[in-house]
Amino acid sequence: MAAVIDLPFALPAAPKNYAPAQASSSSVSLTSVEVSPVGDAFLSYMRRRLRQSTFEEDDALVKQRLDEHVAANTQVDELDNDIGEEPESQELLDSDPMQWKSLDHYAVLGLSSRRYKATDYEIKIAHRKKVLKHHPDKKVSATGVSDDAFFKCVAKSFEILSNPEKRRQFDSVDEGVDDDNVPTGKESPERFYELWAPVFEREARFSKQTPVPSLGTKDSTKEEVDDFYNFFYNFDSWRSFEYLDSEVNEGSDNRDEKRYTEKKNRNERARRKKEDNARLRNLVDKALSLDPRIKAFRAAERAAREAKKNKGRPGVPGAKGAAEVAAEEQRKKEEAEKAAKEQAEKEQAEKVERDAAKKVREAAKKNLKKEKKTIRNIITGANYFQPEGTTPSASVLDKQLTALDALCASLEPEQVLSLREACEKSTAEAKAALHKACEEKSLGDAFA
Repeated sequence: MAAVIDLPFALPAAPKNYAPAQASSSSVSLTSVEVSPVGDAFLSYMRRRLRQSTFEEDDALVKQRLDEHVAANTQVDELDNDIGEEPESQELLDSDPMQWKSLDHYAVLGLSSRRYKATDYEIKIAHRKKVLKHHPDKKVSATGVSDDAFFKCVAKSFEILSNPEKRRQFDSVDEGVDDDNVPTGKESPERFYELWAPVFEREARFSKQTPVPSLGTKDSTKEEVDDFYNFFYNFDSWRSFEYLDSEVNEGSDNRDEKRYTEKKNRNERARRKKEDNARLRNLVDKALSLDPRIKAFRAAERAAREAKKNKGRPGVPGAKGAAEVAAEEQRKKEEAEKAAKEQAEKEQAEKVERDAAKKVREAAKKNLKKEKKTIRNIITGANYFQPEGTTPSASVLDKQLTALDALCASLEPEQVLSLREACEKSTAEAKAALHKACEEKSLGDAFA
């Protein structure tokens, strides 16, 4: 709506010689100018475009990075220079943050030599160093490539190791600690304390009760030795196996499948806990049978019984005094030392062979888990080989997934690889291959 204003005065008339201005007919010449995309605004625009994010999401990302810079703004020279300074292999740097459960979180932070012994302070310092070294902005300025994959691994590892509950779950299954590395029993008795003390120190990390009694020395009293073995025979462990749980497919609407996965996880945790308790008991049994102090205590008890039995009956045939018992123990000791010396080279060779076999087992286990997951996804994607549009029953889910577990456990890694390749061809060939493999291993007709 137009506004009309009455002026308090009258405008004068235009001059008689007034003429409107003529338009200029002269043309403007154009020049070519090179424009380069630079500046923070352009970088923000490209970052939003590459990440497909909104202005609010981009601002939040910038703020997060600034906060991380502030948190990590500590001079490295002021920190402990020996913390988190381990060599980084290319395999480690190529780690996928999406596969965070398979990460060695201590190795990511450069603490693989410390592991469960690492303090909260060491974890914090190691994280700061890794942030300074692998921050995405620093990589972009140095290489021109935006790659924050390993930086995300660092963040995830710090998240787990800085959380007491999550760290306990990871420590419970940390493959960097070899629980199977125990003495063979063929070593010299003099090395018993040297070899077995680290074993029980390693097991003590899972104890709910503190302090944990130590193995002791050859001069430990019978009461101290008995208390030590009683403690480990009644060991109260916090070790758990939730970290190895199969992930529940949150995107699936099939409640039966979710319940099956949760039930299977509970059963697997209970099975692993039972196996670990049996492993510890066998370990304590083995140490007890090899402990030279136990042998000495028993020899002294036998000698005392013999002395009491033959008291006042000198010269009784077959009676053994303390001196004879001690001489017999010394003879056995010398024989054991001789056998241990003869077996030294053999033990070293066995250790090398065990280490090599362990590496092979770990690699095969890692690949087997990956192949098994792929086959399971194929089965799930095929609706458990049920007619399209129908929902598989809980019994079908349980039958097929249980059969798959048993099948992968009974096949060699190369056979599982071949099975996965056959399953990827088509749904029909997948069903046929699984059915054939189950028949060959007598595992029922889950895929008939």
